[in-house]
Amino acid sequence: MLRLLLAVALLAVAQASQAQIGGGAIGLPGVRLPGLPEVNVPRVQNDLTRAADGIGSQAAANVRRIRIRDLLRAQRNVVEADPRGDPIMRGEVLALSPSDATLARARAAGYEVVRDRALDGLDARIVVLQAPAGTSTRRALRQLRSLDPAGNYDFNHLYFDSGTVSPAAGLTAQAGSQPPERPASAAAHRVGLIDGGVDAQHPVFHDISVHQHGCGGASMPSEHGTAVASLLVGSAEQFRGAAPGEELFAADVYCGQPTGAAVDAVADAFSWLVGEHVPVINVSLVGPPNALLEAVVLRVIARGYLIVAAVGNDGPAAPPLYPAAYRDVIGVTAVDAHRRVLVEAGRGPQVKFAAPGADMAAACPAGKFNAVRGTSFAAPIVAGLLSLDMSAPDTAEAQRAVQALIHSAIDLGARGPDKVYGNGLVGDEVRPDLALVTRSTHPDLAKH
Repeated sequence: MLRLLLAVALLAVAQASQAQIGGGAIGLPGVRLPGLPEVNVPRVQNDLTRAADGIGSQAAANVRRIRIRDLLRAQRNVVEADPRGDPIMRGEVLALSPSDATLARARAAGYEVVRDRALDGLDARIVVLQAPAGTSTRRALRQLRSLDPAGNYDFNHLYFDSGTVSPAAGLTAQAGSQPPERPASAAAHRVGLIDGGVDAQHPVFHDISVHQHGCGGASMPSEHGTAVASLLVGSAEQFRGAAPGEELFAADVYCGQPTGAAVDAVADAFSWLVGEHVPVINVSLVGPPNALLEAVVLRVIARGYLIVAAVGNDGPAAPPLYPAAYRDVIGVTAVDAHRRVLVEAGRGPQVKFAAPGADMAAACPAGKFNAVRGTSFAAPIVAGLLSLDMSAPDTAEAQRAVQALIHSAIDLGARGPDKVYGNGLVGDEVRPDLALVTRSTHPDLAKH
């Protein structure tokens, strides 16, 4: 019977494809074979589609788990798993704004201060404490919380990007119309990025001010950071980001290291962006909840900044990922060229908007373009659009910008806001043509 159902479904798909090629549509209410009950072809097709989506989302969730597993194996001397299996820096415990007396007690118990980061503009500091030899990280966290019950302590979790960057020869896409050029008289706003390093020499950043932070001042371009930055502010003859030509402030929290994007590095990035008065900050990183990261995020938002974050690609049944799931963060999911949510995209109340995140190109180092897929690449489109209406950090202005974007959104899925598409699709016109991937970079690309 199963073989019969599969055969009927394949026949239906073939018939539907033939009808599409011929320009018409056909109805397939059901098929009846002698001696067998009628088979509802559309229902079988839907069941198979749901099954395929389930397999796809499960495979996507496995990607991050495999990445974590490989990191734990390759970097076991410096990385370990917390009780939930999420990666943390081995032997490190974070403390938010501990008092001098608290630090003295910690030192007396054998702890060493390995990093002390002042979070300028946030009235806080993050201190990284190294556990004494022979003390596990879990025990160290319990002990420090016992020494200072009123304090804020947590593991130094690691966060990952939430998308893939790859060559895409042979793929096709529905390229949308390019957004209009910024008027010559319009002043460039500021927009922030917390990610990997950006290749500021790429033609799409020609004549764009790119300020980078982290890595001791060294420039360490990454594929992911460059791609996300291009979708934020990129501007060239054949390429436009969501906010072409805006001034970019990019914090590199990886610095080329597999153990990058630890909480203290991400907090330092937020502090730098607040110090530079960058009103909209894009974060295409995902990971577990962390008490110190949450405190930093809420302090940034309370000062009138907008934080936009990818909801992640662990699948629709996965628990929420952070910082997208923190209160008042703008969580973003991704859709393909047909406005369908990616099967691997996270779902839930943390989803505020949907934006293009597949079937499109983005810049990569060495002047080239790659295909991108994932919620990582939808988030900068939303951040870029919001930044067009944000001249400075301001709570009222931030609320107006979000409401204006909601008003412009295209409702998808269930009527009204939902857990799949949020308030709807925005930035549908910002989908760089996938054909760029197969073209050689040409000097004319940098022309405006």
